[in-house]
Amino acid sequence: MTLSFWRYTHLALAVFSSLFLIFAALTGIILGVDAIQEKIPAYQVQNLETISLAEALPVLQKNYTEITELRIDHRQFVTLQGIDNDGNDVNAYIDPQTGKILGKPQKKSDFIQWTTALHRSLFLHEAGRFFVGFISFLLVIISISGLALLLKRQKSWRYFFNKIVKDYLAQYYHVFLGRIALVPLVLIALTGVYLTLEKTALFESFEPNESNTPTTATFDLKKISLAQVKKIEFPFSDDEEDYFIFELKDRKIEVNQYTNKISNEVLFPITTAIQTLSLDIHTGRTNVLWALVLILTCFGLLYFIYSGFAMTFKRRENRIKNKYSADESTFILLVGSENGSTFRFAIAIQKQLIAQGHKAFISELNAYQVYPKAEHLLVFAATYGLGEATHNASKFSGMLSKIGQKNNVNFTVIGFGSYAYPDFCGFARQLDALLEKQPWASRLLELQTVNDKSAVAFVNWVRLWSDKTQIALATTPSLYNQPPKGLQKMMVLDKTTITSTDPTFILTMRPNERTKFQSGDLLAIYPNNDNIERLYSIGKHNGNIQLSVKLHPEGLGSGLLYHLNPGELLKARIISNENFHLPKKTPQVAFISNGTGIAPFLGMIEENKTKTEIYLYSGFRMETETTKHYQKFATEMMQKKHLKSFQIAYSREQNHCYVMDLIEQDANFFINLLMHEGIIMICGSLTMQQDVEKVLNKFCLANTGTTLEHHKQKGQILTDCY
Repeated sequence: MTLSFWRYTHLALAVFSSLFLIFAALTGIILGVDAIQEKIPAYQVQNLETISLAEALPVLQKNYTEITELRIDHRQFVTLQGIDNDGNDVNAYIDPQTGKILGKPQKKSDFIQWTTALHRSLFLHEAGRFFVGFISFLLVIISISGLALLLKRQKSWRYFFNKIVKDYLAQYYHVFLGRIALVPLVLIALTGVYLTLEKTALFESFEPNESNTPTTATFDLKKISLAQVKKIEFPFSDDEEDYFIFELKDRKIEVNQYTNKISNEVLFPITTAIQTLSLDIHTGRTNVLWALVLILTCFGLLYFIYSGFAMTFKRRENRIKNKYSADESTFILLVGSENGSTFRFAIAIQKQLIAQGHKAFISELNAYQVYPKAEHLLVFAATYGLGEATHNASKFSGMLSKIGQKNNVNFTVIGFGSYAYPDFCGFARQLDALLEKQPWASRLLELQTVNDKSAVAFVNWVRLWSDKTQIALATTPSLYNQPPKGLQKMMVLDKTTITSTDPTFILTMRPNERTKFQSGDLLAIYPNNDNIERLYSIGKHNGNIQLSVKLHPEGLGSGLLYHLNPGELLKARIISNENFHLPKKTPQVAFISNGTGIAPFLGMIEENKTKTEIYLYSGFRMETETTKHYQKFATEMMQKKHLKSFQIAYSREQNHCYVMDLIEQDANFFINLLMHEGIIMICGSLTMQQDVEKVLNKFCLANTGTTLEHHKQKGQILTDCY
């Protein structure tokens, strides 16, 4: 069967049943939680397998004047109904070995009863039960079609758990979670179908089988444990015609109350055992872990519905819009894409060609036809699974052999794929070879490939094609990148200004209230609205983000930040940098920075509530208003005992000094710090880091006989340099 068949089957069934599956998943979560809560009270009897009827019945009959019924449910709770020795009615959970009452049965809440009715029948009684069963059947088909699509993607069972190419979050987790949830999802659906059918006429023909047991047969109470029993009905009177009725897992037996002889035995049909097993699997009522799996699977089902529609809408985002028709265009761009992401590269080229006065037409590979005025054929071919065609390119190879072009056409193939698969760009290679064999096709360029939608790799093809055709196309990778998503808005609170002698400014922003971050984390901004991020080390000041930034004349990132005014919003995201947070358990910490690398250290000093001994060493070119601000802050922190000392070096002042000079002067301090499990943190330029590490390594060799690498491996040297 074709990929399109499974895809449209999967989508059509999901669309039809989605609303009802949402109800089923939400109510399933509630009932799963209820199944777990049912087992929380300590009424469960753990050793039912070791307690025989011969042991339990005499004890119970001694403690209770009259017993009407004894039940053992799926939770291994033993319920007794009868009258105690004081004449009181009893309906309670009991310990069958002692007869002691453990607790009282509680009726299900109105909410749980309402939820159960909604889950089973949508409040439509028998018609609703049938409809819910039908939706369960559709879920089985949806799971099968999803499995077929997954096998198509991964090629075979052999590669079922191989790496998944991550086009975007919804697609990635739809596949990733689908592999995990497939088995429990199918079990839920199959048991749901069975439990519905079990209530219909289909099972009415399975009647219990009565056996004429010889009157000499005796029911041996010693051989039957309570674990085998579902219910015992006690005789109403001393009349010999009143029997014990024992309902076991697989049969019902009537037993003489005086002789223990079996008077009648009814074997349950196999459907009874299947029905019990289906109920246990579908509800998770017998096992807390399985109930938890069912709850997570229901959450997964909700996510599958969301992500499935998100994937569908994303494909629709790439609907083709053409200014010129296929018959009048000289540039034909044909695209094979599974999730639509390849279209953005082709569309970017089409727009540039049209802007330069060329007539360009874009379409899917499966829509291939005769192009009367075509001069160039550009094929953008993604590979699906292991070397296969995407759903909108599966017919192209066959069509190519039947439909020829009337004019000579220059062709070029750009393959999109992932190195995660062994047949990297396999389909593009097939197309390239097929086009080369066509009498009307002339190769313009050798096959070019792009890994993981890399805009940089795509630009390599753009340059080659532009050189060949003498058509100037943009070679800036950001123009072909997908705009970043999932950014949060941050409000600018304050910003200092630069001067002719000090190009550094301090920017303070307020993030979302729910955002958690620490000093040392990174702020990622996207000045070109592409996927190329600029990173800045964060200092946390009064709960806000504080950056220390040097404005570069042509700097995109620093320029964007500097031109923000208080009250304006910036879209960015915070990246956790756990390896560069203030150490929690260490006697001493030395911070070494230059330039704007001081920013995270200022935040860490403010966060130093445990009064860890912190020594700050910083290097700058000259004293400015910004460095005076740092000195004032350091003085306040030393008064609060958040900071032990602050040493600052100016390389362009009269008595010029570098941060390395400060370290050389305090050589003994750094040796003692490293010898006593202290930590050194370095932030700033990569050149400064290298110079500092050379000096520290020299100290270590001269005084301890070890290298700095030894302390790095112990986690005593932490760096965040660029």
